[in-house]
Amino acid sequence: MKALKMAGLVLLLSCLSVNGVWAQRHDFANWKRYAAQNKELGTPAKNEKRVVLFGNSITDGWPGARPKFFEKNKLIGRGIGGQTSYQFLLRFREDVINLQPKVVVINYGTNDIAENTGDYDEDLTFGNVVSMVELAQANKIKVILASCLPAEGFSWRPSVTDAMEKIRHLNARVQAYAEEKKIPYVDYFSAMVTEDGTKMKPELAQDNPGVHPNVKGYEVMENLLLPVIKKQRE
Repeated sequence: MKALKMAGLVLLLSCLSVNGVWAQRHDFANWKRYAAQNKELGTPAKNEKRVVLFGNSITDGWPGARPKFFEKNKLIGRGIGGQTSYQFLLRFREDVINLQPKVVVINYGTNDIAENTGDYDEDLTFGNVVSMVELAQANKIKVILASCLPAEGFSWRPSVTDAMEKIRHLNARVQAYAEEKKIPYVDYFSAMVTEDGTKMKPELAQDNPGVHPNVKGYEVMENLLLPVIKKQRE
């Protein structure tokens, strides 16, 4: 009898442990982050032409740094710091498709290359970008692809020593795909990289090494992005 009780206890603890692990994995994409705001937005008004900016901490910090830009141009920020394209893809329905925007701007790559959720695999990252594009287009959402920003390295991942090479290669691949599929592509990288091509211009970065733009950096990005958004809203 004692043996049976012990076996039952072990089974129960195992189930609780497994359920706990799965509970953590279930919110891997952090769907809760924008759940209340998404619900509050509801469906678009008759003539509303929503634009969602979708990405990582670079997108996440943008509305706070430049609130008037978002308010004036009626933009919706859906960035989450630290996320990779794997997490983007998982929350794409909740934070993009269900909002029924006319346009989505996808900024990709930084945290994949920084290995935030595992070893970097360019083929898989590129595939995630393509999957998001196809999901958007299947739901009649126009896509703008925005390049990965220059980054010499990552303070939280010093083991990544070839960031710029990987960023260049991924950007070139996504840009070629965009051209092939006639998707607008906004090249932040070229406008924000130093003349020697080694890093983000220090005057545009809020950190060192430069990964996240400061207000001046966001202004550079806005000047490149806004004309494309206006054209896609037509």
